[in-house]
Amino acid sequence: MPCCRLRALCQYETNKLVRIQSVRLGSLKWSLNGAILLFICIMMLWNRKYQEFDLVVSSVTTKVKGVAQAPLLGVGNVVWDEVDYSGPWKGKNTFFVVTNVIVTKNQKQGKCTTVNRRCRFCRTDKECEKGAWDQQKHGIQTGSCVKFDLLKKTCEVSAWCPIETRTTPPRPALLAAAENFTVLIKNNIRFPAFNYIRRNILPEMNDAYLRNCHRGNDSLCPIFRLGDIVREAGEKFSEMAVEGGVIGILIKWDCNLDRLMQRCLPRYSFKRLDEKESNKTLYPGLNFRFAKYNTVNGVEERTLYKAFGIRFDVMVFGQAGKFSFIQLIIYIGSTLSYYALTTILIDWLIGTSCYSAEVGQNYSERKVESIQDKEKCILCVSYIDENNLRLVKRSQKKSLQVIKPMSVQPRKEDPGHLRAILCLLQPSDDTNDDVQPSLDKKTNPNAKPSRPAWCMCDFCAPSSLPEEELCCRRTEGTCITSSPLFGQLVLRRSLLEAVLLYQDPLSPSVKKLQTAALRHCAYREYISWRFGVPPNDTHPAIPSCCVWRIRREYPSPDGQYSGFRPVKMTSMQACENGEL
Repeated sequence: MPCCRLRALCQYETNKLVRIQSVRLGSLKWSLNGAILLFICIMMLWNRKYQEFDLVVSSVTTKVKGVAQAPLLGVGNVVWDEVDYSGPWKGKNTFFVVTNVIVTKNQKQGKCTTVNRRCRFCRTDKECEKGAWDQQKHGIQTGSCVKFDLLKKTCEVSAWCPIETRTTPPRPALLAAAENFTVLIKNNIRFPAFNYIRRNILPEMNDAYLRNCHRGNDSLCPIFRLGDIVREAGEKFSEMAVEGGVIGILIKWDCNLDRLMQRCLPRYSFKRLDEKESNKTLYPGLNFRFAKYNTVNGVEERTLYKAFGIRFDVMVFGQAGKFSFIQLIIYIGSTLSYYALTTILIDWLIGTSCYSAEVGQNYSERKVESIQDKEKCILCVSYIDENNLRLVKRSQKKSLQVIKPMSVQPRKEDPGHLRAILCLLQPSDDTNDDVQPSLDKKTNPNAKPSRPAWCMCDFCAPSSLPEEELCCRRTEGTCITSSPLFGQLVLRRSLLEAVLLYQDPLSPSVKKLQTAALRHCAYREYISWRFGVPPNDTHPAIPSCCVWRIRREYPSPDGQYSGFRPVKMTSMQACENGEL
């Protein structure tokens, strides 16, 4: 047993192919294969599937340049440089530019009234809770209710007084001139897998180049005008400068590091990242507060600035690719399955009306071999009073005679078997070997005294197996065993001996043939006569009357028979090979 298992391992299995000689199908196959190959190559080159990729690692620094003069209420004209509008608020990969301000001058620590959109007026001190604080107020309540004007009172607070009162930014923006400011973006990148380092200021960019380059005529220029950035993001700088916002500067590196096709240059794009519609958001724009402190007559004072501006976030992403033989093999292996589309399409065309039903059926029979298990055994039944073959499922409960057929198919003649039988049916002087059954069933000595309920010819024998309960007729009438042809084609000894001798020409003597061989040969002759070429994956079932007539002619010495054993029969050659 272990030796057999080892031999089973030393085997190779391959699929069975069917070759169809057709100019149309051959041309279609190579056309489809060529189109698939072209598609695979285009996608491989377009997406660089033959490369190994690595993601970018990046660092960014920025430097904003520009000077503007803005008139501030109560202050006068103030000159703003990069320290005033950008310096203190730089972050990682980001920079901020102030574009609009609200100024509150000369604030001192003290007590004053507070007024805001949610201000609640009071009448007595009891309505003002001492030490209370509210998000909408700028100080801590003292517990006193003081006059706000001639008619109204409000709670007093300890805060920087006077309190900021204006909440809406001025229009147009005070620092609208920031549109002409410029920013230099320095971006250093690295691809660790390939140990490749690069930056957006290319080696050929010298100091003279950076002074004169402009994004309008050079897409690689690392110096950007703020107005151009906002415009390419689809916004208008004068409108965005009033309340502020957030702009994203996207730098994409898509690098090819192959020697013959090396290319690694940045591509810049811009997009607004915050909600630009003021009426669609509760807190539009971007703003914050800062103060400048000084001392007057020993008292500390401050000037409060509520600054509105634009924050620019620099976001770097990308990848680099380099040729990899392993990735190329993986891509080729993953695309081989696309060629199955050719087979699927051609198989579909053969099965449709593009080809005749006979061609499609022949192709299907040659390409696919169906095997039924014992539970789904399909039996083929032929009746003398019908010219068709019935296909039924084998059942262990119902008689084979009464089972409803799955389908009914026309009977296909076997011309080879017919010609062979006609040649063998020559007149013989040995009339003792020839069987001549009587046509009258009433005088037949083999007639049964009583017939089963499913029998229609009075010659069937009772059986305990439902698959053996089959008659030669569908309706009542004469049994097929009474026909002279049954004796000539099925029971004639000289014919059976000739068939067996044809199968084994070196047989020692036909006279010494065993009765079992003659009996089995008679079964095969009946199947070839009455079934012709049975459909694929079916098992011919011989009627009970015919089985017992053959057994009486060629009996078993011990009177024991194996009974019904379904065997696949697909051709006359299978019948002659003794497969029943």
